[in-house]
Amino acid sequence: MHSIDFGPLWLTLRIALISTAILFCICLPLAFKLTQSRPWLRYPMQAMANLPLVLPPTVLGFYLLLLFSPERLPGAWVKAVFHVTLAFSQPGLVVASIIFSLPFMINPMISGFESLPRVLTEEATMDGATPWQIMAHVLIPNMRPALMAGIVLTFCHTLGEFGVALMVGGKIPGKTVLASMAVYDEVESLHYGAAHVYSGILCVLALCCLLTIFLLNRKGHRAL
Repeated sequence: MHSIDFGPLWLTLRIALISTAILFCICLPLAFKLTQSRPWLRYPMQAMANLPLVLPPTVLGFYLLLLFSPERLPGAWVKAVFHVTLAFSQPGLVVASIIFSLPFMINPMISGFESLPRVLTEEATMDGATPWQIMAHVLIPNMRPALMAGIVLTFCHTLGEFGVALMVGGKIPGKTVLASMAVYDEVESLHYGAAHVYSGILCVLALCCLLTIFLLNRKGHRAL
């Protein structure tokens, strides 16, 4: 059987974990702010955040590649200030993953904030709590299912990235080859056994993530 290189799997897991963690930190305050914003600001911003859902991955990847180029802004600025090249690099894959998976994190969070009764916010406001104190101590503890959904959906979506990652990363062996690219390469080379291994591991990871969120949500409902 064709030898298996587990490098793409480890790289995929690392990028998925980093992207999910960064997106969680970005989207939590952003989703809270959007639910408090006026429609003229909220809906255009939500539409922009959801563009990755409707754009072909190659189109999004193409424009990201142009933006990441060290000869254009903001890619040139990032290289000059942080000495990091985003095009055809692992940092570029992380940034692309954050943009591509943004809807999968922010949409469940917005739904979670909106599903909570207004009385929770009103009572906390009457007690003198600031908006961020309300979010941290009142809202977040009551929207755990939405938060878990965002985390799991984002992580699973990042595991399966192909089009955007291919455009931005360039499929450089040992550097920017993700698991989805490895599957494609093995199938193209007629190494179906290796493709089965990569695909099987990704399927098991995705299934475990989904089972985890269902179990946690079930425990949360029982606790209530």
